Amino acid sequence: MFFWILTVGLFCMQSAAGAWLHLAYPVLPLKWMAFIIPLALSVFVRFGMVYTRAHYGTWESILYYLSNAWVGLAFIIFCISIVFFALHLLMLAFKINLLRVWGPASVALMILLCAAAIWNGQKTPAVKYVDVHIDGAPSLTAAVLSDTHLGLGVSLKRFEKALAVLQQENPDMLLVLGDVFEYGPGRAQYAQALANFKTPLGKYGVLGNHEYYTGYENSLSFYRQSGITLLQNELAHPAENLTIAGVKDVRTARVQEQDVTRLLESVPAGNAVFYLSHQPVWVQAAADAGAGLMLSGHTHNGQIFPFNFLVKWQYPYVYGLYPVDHMNLYVTSGWFYWGMPLRLFAPAEMAVIRVNQ
Repeated sequence: MFFWILTVGLFCMQSAAGAWLHLAYPVLPLKWMAFIIPLALSVFVRFGMVYTRAHYGTWESILYYLSNAWVGLAFIIFCISIVFFALHLLMLAFKINLLRVWGPASVALMILLCAAAIWNGQKTPAVKYVDVHIDGAPSLTAAVLSDTHLGLGVSLKRFEKALAVLQQENPDMLLVLGDVFEYGPGRAQYAQALANFKTPLGKYGVLGNHEYYTGYENSLSFYRQSGITLLQNELAHPAENLTIAGVKDVRTARVQEQDVTRLLESVPAGNAVFYLSHQPVWVQAAADAGAGLMLSGHTHNGQIFPFNFLVKWQYPYVYGLYPVDHMNLYVTSGWFYWGMPLRLFAPAEMAVIRVNQ
């Protein structure tokens, strides 16, 4: 069902963009721009996405990249087309026809933003320092790994390069927020690369929604091979006066507000609490139950502007550091990307949380 909805939506976006280009450049045939080309590209994308779910290799990787990238590029082109069509109608209301200007300007902006999205999607995520004060917590640094979506979409070499950059920060612990491995070849090699990442206080993590989608048992095995202590509505105590609490993916595993409250109320008295939840949900409950720091991912900060505004409708805490009463909430934009290998005005990051420093 997901692929059908995506295919229909993609066709509609491309048709709208094609209609705008035909309006701006009447020499372009409407049926090709608004029907035939969008139909052909939609079929190509659907085939590429479905085929590469079960077939892996060099050509399959190229097909995966092209089909997924086009979805994001089509979205960017569609948004630009809508904006310029609206400007055209606005000017016509004042009896001003600037179509000869809007056409070249829209195409130039399409090229510029699409190129920027491709470039930003291929960069190694930058280290993002986040400074927080948490009463009673020891002074430490915690590296955050979230939303890597490893596998066919992100090469092992690229993952190892990012890990090497993060290792130079010498974090005391690694906190994993889920959606780590997607699907594709080399699962054991990715896990070994993560197992080789050294932290004196260990690695702790929770599952994301994609761990359930792509095979729950396989995901559990991946976390074990990676050396991650998986917290499924559980607690860990990596240092004196410090507790890490982690929950299953809130919406996929149907974690309720009272489950969060019950878990955090079981923390030993006097301990500072780092609370891990893949999705930034039940935030107030975590604050009320005494968490000092809550870490979440999932949103990707929209990944491609202006999609972040749509994400914010569902998740009020979409990206960044938020004070929630006495709790610090940090929602990371994630390491790489999901599906579309693009980033536009929502850069990927490797967050390093500096506590009481």
